[in-house]
Amino acid sequence: MKKLKLFGTAVLISSSILLLGCSKKADIVSTTSETTNTESSINESNTGAETKSDLEAIGDVGVEKGLFNVELTIPAEFVGEQTQEDLNELCNEKGYKSITLNDDQSATYILTKQQHKEMMNEIKNNINTSITEMIGSEDYPNYTNITANDNFTEFQITTKSSELSLVETFSVVGFYMYGGMYNIFNGTAVDNVSVKFINADTGEEITTTNSKDMGE
Repeated sequence: MKKLKLFGTAVLISSSILLLGCSKKADIVSTTSETTNTESSINESNTGAETKSDLEAIGDVGVEKGLFNVELTIPAEFVGEQTQEDLNELCNEKGYKSITLNDDQSATYILTKQQHKEMMNEIKNNINTSITEMIGSEDYPNYTNITANDNFTEFQITTKSSELSLVETFSVVGFYMYGGMYNIFNGTAVDNVSVKFINADTGEEITTTNSKDMGE
C-alpha cells in the first residue's frame, strides 16, 4: 500500500539539526523565559489518531520570552541518547549561552535574542524552500503555486485539480505542522492554521481546511 510523506515533519528535522544536530522525531519543543523554567509517513488507511496526537502535542505548549534571552526546553524524546558532553560540544559549536541535560533527560537551551532570531530566519527559509519544492513535484504534480503569510498560519495552494486527490487532502496536515512548529519556536500563540485550495483554471475556491477542526 502506498505511503504518503508527511512533508510537515521536514521542519521537525530541520529544527532538530539546528538545535540538536540530529534528526530524531520530537514530541515538540516548549519555550520559556530565562527566569522560568523524523521522518514520518501517513498510511492511506491510518492517519487519524497519530496525526491528531502530533497536532495536540504542538498545541500543548506554554510560552514566555525573557528580556535578554530565550529558553527552549526540549523533551527527552527529542534529545535521544545525547549526553551532557555531546550537548556541551554542540553548545560551543553553535555559540549558545548554555545547554543543560535535565534529570528527566530533557534539555534546556538558553539562547540570546539574536541567536533566536537567526534560528527563526533559518526555520522560515527551510519552510519556504520545502513548500516551493512541492510545486509541480512528483508527489504534487498538480500544484502550481503555494503562498503563505508571514507566520505560516494561512496557506493558499493553487492546483490544476478540480477535486482534491488523496495525496492533496493529506498534505494539509503538513501545512498544519509547519504553522504550528514555526509559532512554537517563535514563542507566539496560534489557535488555527488554515489551508485554502484554489483551482488554477477557474480561480474558484475548492475547499478550505482548518487545523482547529481536526478530530471533529
